[in-house]
Amino acid sequence: MTNIGDPVSRVDGPLKVTGQATYAYEEWGAGDPLYGFIVGATIGKGRVTRIDATRAEKAPGVRLVLTYLNAPEQGRTNDAAPLEYWSPEPTLNRPDILHYGQPVALVVATTFEQARTATKLVEVEYAVEDGHFDLDARLSEAYAPKSLIFGIPTDTEVGDLDAGLAASTVEVDQVYSTPYDFAHPLELNSCLAVPQGEDLTIYVSTQIVDAARATVATTLKMDPERVRVVCPYVGGAFGSKLHVHSETILAAMAARQLNQAVKVSLTRQQIFDLVGVRPTSRQRVRLGAGGDGSLVAMGHEVTFHANPNVSEFVEPTALGTRALYAAPNRLTSHRLVALDVPRGEDVRAPGEATGVLAMEVAMDELAHELGVDPIELRIQNEPAVDPESGLPFSDRHLVECLREGAEKFGWQHRPTRPATVRDGQWLIGYGVAAAIRAHPQAPMKARVRLEADGSAVVQSDMTDIGTGTYTILTQVAAAALELSLDRVRVELGSSEFPMTFGSGGSWGGAGASVAVQRACKAVLDKLKESNNQIPAEGLEAEGEIGGMWEEPNYGAYSISSYGAHFAEVAVDADTAEIRLRRMLGVFSVGAVLNAKTASSQLIGGMTWGMSMALQEEAVIDMRTGGFANRDFANYLVPVHADIPVVEVVFRDEFDDKANVLGARGLGELGICGSGAAVANAVFNATGVRVRELPITVEKVLPGLPAA
Repeated sequence: MTNIGDPVSRVDGPLKVTGQATYAYEEWGAGDPLYGFIVGATIGKGRVTRIDATRAEKAPGVRLVLTYLNAPEQGRTNDAAPLEYWSPEPTLNRPDILHYGQPVALVVATTFEQARTATKLVEVEYAVEDGHFDLDARLSEAYAPKSLIFGIPTDTEVGDLDAGLAASTVEVDQVYSTPYDFAHPLELNSCLAVPQGEDLTIYVSTQIVDAARATVATTLKMDPERVRVVCPYVGGAFGSKLHVHSETILAAMAARQLNQAVKVSLTRQQIFDLVGVRPTSRQRVRLGAGGDGSLVAMGHEVTFHANPNVSEFVEPTALGTRALYAAPNRLTSHRLVALDVPRGEDVRAPGEATGVLAMEVAMDELAHELGVDPIELRIQNEPAVDPESGLPFSDRHLVECLREGAEKFGWQHRPTRPATVRDGQWLIGYGVAAAIRAHPQAPMKARVRLEADGSAVVQSDMTDIGTGTYTILTQVAAAALELSLDRVRVELGSSEFPMTFGSGGSWGGAGASVAVQRACKAVLDKLKESNNQIPAEGLEAEGEIGGMWEEPNYGAYSISSYGAHFAEVAVDADTAEIRLRRMLGVFSVGAVLNAKTASSQLIGGMTWGMSMALQEEAVIDMRTGGFANRDFANYLVPVHADIPVVEVVFRDEFDDKANVLGARGLGELGICGSGAAVANAVFNATGVRVRELPITVEKVLPGLPAA
């Protein structure tokens, strides 16, 4: 019998490697679909003064050219939306251009090639306005948003930061800059829309089925019951598919107008323009400590870009700081600068991915100024309760992660002074960083049916974005029903199944698993009531878990996942070429639902952290507001040769305050702090501190020690 937590290989693996798992753009609907291709604006700010589709409409195979002149009326607000992912996504609804690449037309034709070719025949003229594309030039115009996600306060203050800094023996006051970063999953953002009279079926790559349904319905002013969403497989997402984007809305519009199925997919280049970006940030971190290393003051003030004309995304960048270390005087704040560039959106571990990176580099700077071991500095400032809320921790073992990681990594061999250890031509450095990621809980429902033959079917609109959801839900159901894995079939990703908040925010796996376990218990209760007899039509029951705003434990405890990252780098003493040699992460996440898929998630996150530290940077062309390096030739991400040994270690834990399974979210934890460990290792190797990411040869080379 397989248990929850066992390292089971993916049950959907054979389907994926044999090509039988069908993704959105591979669906066909009823008959051969038409194909749409988006025409994007070539300016960053202004309005369309003339658009002529006459030549395009006469091109071979073209069936329709949609512009703001002939697009249907669309919804603009949805006050009942539980989160912004459920809000309308109006597209081609006005002549105003709010950012470069914004759709100005959709060409629909018999073939993809015909549609793409005909886009060149759409004539567009603009009245260009002066756009605001430079964050640093407009920092003085930063403003405070109303709140963070879930109504979390924008700012917090405990004690007196300035007084605490004045009373400190050692102070760090630095600004850390992070660039625009993207989520670029393997599967492009794609949709097939199939009309059926007044009904519409949407095959779409999305993380939240119910949100996709609501967005399509409210945008097109349809009854949600008339919209069916199907999404059994998602080829990666990382936050980029929490929203549906223009490709989905345009496919739906065209399909309804033509009464024929229409496929639309973004190209890799269009993703840079039409899918939201991790906001570029400037983070001022101020730390003050006594001579013994005890923190007296901690400030984390974040400013980042937004495009409120599209939607105001507020990344909770300083959220991790609020619970990470003890200090009697504290301040955190979030400010936005309005720019005419693509809007900010969730990119894996929004908030902590960039915020913990800045804080953990600052802690390394403080350790260096104090002349103490950076691990011991962190342990010395471990809080007994949540430093700002005063709540007890549900289960916190950050110190144990640091201790265990130091032993496994061989931290005792770390250079105690930067730029003092070499391996031939290479300067060697070690880095460490703590990890924290809040564990939210979202509403989830699931249905379980016992078949007459004794097998079981699990149904939920939960999505599997490549994280292993099919597998862990199979394990949970098999364990609860005392069945072998092959006697359980999990069906996901359809709006006809019970509703969830989908996969995202590290709330998906644990929440969906609890809902399935409760559905299993309910169906077993029905089985007892029927004297262990299963009728021909089967026995069926549902289970659910409420959101954290309905769960008393979330008001009584501070609930997060934790970890410790370690990195070793080598830096060429002459050229400043940086090579990652190894990484280790030790994690405290409560109970692990599947050791294999969990390890894969964390290895991926740690790899992404390295990528943030050393490679990723989307660069704005200040003339147009578009991204100058919008392809994988110029927007760098790691390849296999960049990533050596990455090791993941889990502590054996059970958090009974998180949920009945004792599990907390972990998918995003791997990226939180891992980039800081790499950055700190570069400093330890070279003595060069780079505070403007990514850390590149050009930034390190001038500061290398003389031979």
